[in-house]
Amino acid sequence: MGFPHKSHPRETPVLSKYFGDPEARSLEGWKARGGYKALQQALATDPVAVQNVIKESGLRGRGGAGFPTGLKWSFMKQGDGKPHYLCCNADESEPGTFKDREIMRWTPHGLIEGCAIGAYAIGAETAYIYIRGEFTEPIERMELALAEARAAGIIGANAMGSGKKIDIWVHRGAGAYICGEETALMNSIEGKRGNPRIKPPFPAVAGLFGMPTTINNVETLAAVPHILNNGAEWYKAMSLSSPKSNGSKLFSVCGNVAKPGNYEVVMGFSFKEFLYDLCGGPLPGRKFKAIIPGGSSVPVITIEEAEQVKMDYEGFLEFGTMLGSGGVIIFDDAQSMPKQLARLARFYAHESCAQCTQCREGTAWMTKILERIVAGHGTFEDLDTIFELSDSMTGKTICVLSDSCGAPVCSGITKFRHEFEALITGKRSSTVAVTA
Repeated sequence: MGFPHKSHPRETPVLSKYFGDPEARSLEGWKARGGYKALQQALATDPVAVQNVIKESGLRGRGGAGFPTGLKWSFMKQGDGKPHYLCCNADESEPGTFKDREIMRWTPHGLIEGCAIGAYAIGAETAYIYIRGEFTEPIERMELALAEARAAGIIGANAMGSGKKIDIWVHRGAGAYICGEETALMNSIEGKRGNPRIKPPFPAVAGLFGMPTTINNVETLAAVPHILNNGAEWYKAMSLSSPKSNGSKLFSVCGNVAKPGNYEVVMGFSFKEFLYDLCGGPLPGRKFKAIIPGGSSVPVITIEEAEQVKMDYEGFLEFGTMLGSGGVIIFDDAQSMPKQLARLARFYAHESCAQCTQCREGTAWMTKILERIVAGHGTFEDLDTIFELSDSMTGKTICVLSDSCGAPVCSGITKFRHEFEALITGKRSSTVAVTA
């Protein structure tokens, strides 16, 4: 599913330009494609000036939060005498999202270059790429590329002859969804249980090993060399949307769709054109019904709403959902929404670190209630209870895992209440019968 498809004319390959090109994986192949020129340029520039280029470009975090990257880098106090750290979040555990592993599989040196530039910009001598343990091929590709870069003197004690030390290391995660949360990720690197930390203090003040730390997503850091090579104005001019959503974005598409895969389009692209033209529309004899556009943790929207969306941060917010990580999960009219939402809730209940009572108990009870409804033993009071549970979970825990369970479930009940009521009244099975 993640293997590159033939590029569509309306796609804008920047990060995905060399997906499917084995020669781009090697150091020589990457340098032949312009690799490491941006790092060389950055190392000859003041770190604050590098931050300012990224600020001016409007690059926002591609992991889900969408926080301005340059601004995030500027939170790291220069010259404070403390060790600084950069963490690249390559855990990619969000259901429906599979873009970052493709960057690591096909352009590992592009990510290394982005990490090195980011580390230099925030005054860090050490960066960690935290990769989900199951990603065996991406880990192998990254380790091999790091060995090549280290042997060539691109990273290490004297990065590209600049006199600057930049070390980058892979840290293998153990397959826990919660470790995609930035403070849980840092605990995991330190060898502790992957539980989120209470904030404040924020990572820029006291992060990895108690020192100032910045955490960025794979896609975010991979975009940095392209911005330095081509300029902030180039990145801004690429967008079809407001100045708040710039550049291109990778979207992972899965579910009931003709052409699943990774697609790169500019911000502001028409979601309707994306779904029906680039992704090939629904399967034969089916119709799209619902979409979760930003990975499983964001609210569900109907296909009628999706057809009006512009694909950027503001466009999705306008319809009550979020761009998130760009994991587009598609449901057609053959699917039971109560059954699918029960599956999502079960995932979050299983992946809760159980540190917060509201999350530990709330996700478990939400799952039990939804499964009871799907089994045909639910009541109308159960629907009210789910909303009460969500209210007691949302915004009341250390991290947002419990919010991530409540958002798709409650939006799904609101948009498709008739399906839940049909199960409760016994007028419909959880297995939807559809005639092709």
